[in-house]
Amino acid sequence: MTGAAPHHVLMTADAVGGVWQYACDLSAALVAEGVAVTLAVLGPAPSSGQSALADGPNVRLVETGLPLDWLASDEVEIRHAAAAIRDLAVAVGADLVHLNSPSLACVRYPMPVLTVAHGCAGTWWDAVEGSDLPPVLGWLVRLNREGLHAADAVAAPSAAHTQALARRYGVFANVIHNGRDLPAPVTDTTASHAFTAGRLWDRAKGIALLDRAAPRTAVPVHAAGALAGPQGERIALAHLHHLGTLAATDMAAALAQRPIFVSPARFEPFGLSVLEAAAAGCPLVLSDIATFRELWDGAALFVPHDEAALADTIAALAADPERRRARGDAAAERAQRYTVAAMAEGTLALYRRLAAVPHEVAA
Repeated sequence: MTGAAPHHVLMTADAVGGVWQYACDLSAALVAEGVAVTLAVLGPAPSSGQSALADGPNVRLVETGLPLDWLASDEVEIRHAAAAIRDLAVAVGADLVHLNSPSLACVRYPMPVLTVAHGCAGTWWDAVEGSDLPPVLGWLVRLNREGLHAADAVAAPSAAHTQALARRYGVFANVIHNGRDLPAPVTDTTASHAFTAGRLWDRAKGIALLDRAAPRTAVPVHAAGALAGPQGERIALAHLHHLGTLAATDMAAALAQRPIFVSPARFEPFGLSVLEAAAAGCPLVLSDIATFRELWDGAALFVPHDEAALADTIAALAADPERRRARGDAAAERAQRYTVAAMAEGTLALYRRLAAVPHEVAA
């Protein structure tokens, strides 16, 4: 049994990573289905270009000034932020709350709550460090667990990430793949250089490995994205050609050349940059992790976390123009599975399920 879709959703977002694009695309699709959206921004304010992505009828952007959980100093800050989001949801008349940070579900809401786990400190640590969680992260992981179990429903962007959530938190999550609507490749040829993009400073992205692999091959390797993170994280590139942080139009132009797109990530709940590259017809060279196998098996080349293997795979692909073109075509075809319409359909189905179940109102 399912209910009607909500009339007004309060959705949280941040402008630090891929959640911003996800939230903007999903909000526009929800509005097309008659759902008004209040987009509550936590963490650093979005740039003017990012704000423009959220500009549309029946989408209201609210910069809350509240901290992101992984940028907060302690548990009290996050509980305060969660209470403020709850109060905002009541004030704007939302009949469903869509949290893109699980920890924000740690307080009681008077309306149904869906939390979507795009990644968190616990699953990041499990994948990148593979050791016991340090005490400094203990409070944040506890809040994530509390929020995941308190939410009326949980979703994740890949089956691989649902399994990571189950291992870390013992929670079931519905799989709703992320989606993007992007133009088809505009050229039949592919560039012979390699390219990567994203949060270069994030150790989970494996950029240090790619930087070490680059001099092992004569193929130029370009990288777009920030070198420093909001908590002082930083990477120094010795061999990659850094292009800076590209605007959306410049990124589209870079991908339209169909370079070899490389992601040596150790942790990736979905990977929007990979999807954008695939949609542009870029041949994909990806780390052999469960998420990438789930999404791109048969359409990408997979490599272990080894700089020699990574360099050899890039060099061999660069030396074979026909293989590059065929791999890029395969990636573009696969990318058609991951659309905004499919993402919105899966999300609305969850919304309707939540609407059909009586919600216990907090006292």
